Amino acid sequence: MGVNAGSMLGGGDHESVTDDGPFGGVVDALCRANERAFKERGRQVLPSRTTIASLIDDLRVVLYPVHFGSFQAERSLRERISLSLDSARRALEQQVCRGLEFTCRHVPDDRSCHVCAARAREVTARVIARLPTIRSWLDADVQAALDGDPALHLMDEALFCYPGVRAILQHRVAHELYTQQVPLIPRIIAELGHAETGIDIHPGAKIGPSFFIDHGTGVVIGETALIGERVRLYQGVTLGARSFASDELGHLVKGALRHPIVEDDVIIYAGATILGRITTGKGSTIGGNVWLTRSVPPGSRVRQVQARQETFENGSGI
Repeated sequence: MGVNAGSMLGGGDHESVTDDGPFGGVVDALCRANERAFKERGRQVLPSRTTIASLIDDLRVVLYPVHFGSFQAERSLRERISLSLDSARRALEQQVCRGLEFTCRHVPDDRSCHVCAARAREVTARVIARLPTIRSWLDADVQAALDGDPALHLMDEALFCYPGVRAILQHRVAHELYTQQVPLIPRIIAELGHAETGIDIHPGAKIGPSFFIDHGTGVVIGETALIGERVRLYQGVTLGARSFASDELGHLVKGALRHPIVEDDVIIYAGATILGRITTGKGSTIGGNVWLTRSVPPGSRVRQVQARQETFENGSGI
């Protein structure tokens, strides 16, 4: 048929990059769809999800060098931590700089911005300085898992196997970057954790120590949620917004306090949905599948109306 199989498979002579062949119309449409973004960011090096995923792996080794990373017996504990920390520092500074440049207007026509580079170094130093505190909070989270789940027998098992522990580790790193007002990077870290664990925690959520999510699949925690200490959630729990405030032009108001406050020592069972800026008082228990849109005082026990069981015969009860 006169078709060059090599060119179809990417071999042989290369056609001109301007020769769109039979798909010129498709290329035109896609060019129109991407024209604005290309003009704004066509020269810009954007953040890399792959690099950020590797960064999180390095930070996991820094925080728990005995449990994660390749085993190399000849290296001391200090060497393991130092090597992973150096790799994480370089990647974090690079990605933070790219995230800052994503919204930067200091030097619109330049590929790099010295202001963003300096800010990235500052943010990276602050996050690294917080790693010992993050480690202590994560230890408390792991202990909460051991204390709250009778199926868990070893703290090591929680680190290796529990999606809730993995999700909160990534959240604590993402939250540090969020508080430093770094664009994009905290959300990418959060979404990487969400994709892997099924647990969706916005990096803006403030979560105290000794936090445990059991099973975890389907848990959603919104941006302005405020969670105290020693809180336990089960799968399918939503801490969400009841409504979204709009301005006079109908645009959503960003940053409004729209998610719940969960005080210390609260347990929320599977499938419960708590919506709006309401408070679940200290020491309360929220039963499974409860839909809660009002505040409850400390020590409350909230559960569904008890199910009735009735027997019907020959179509009665319809």
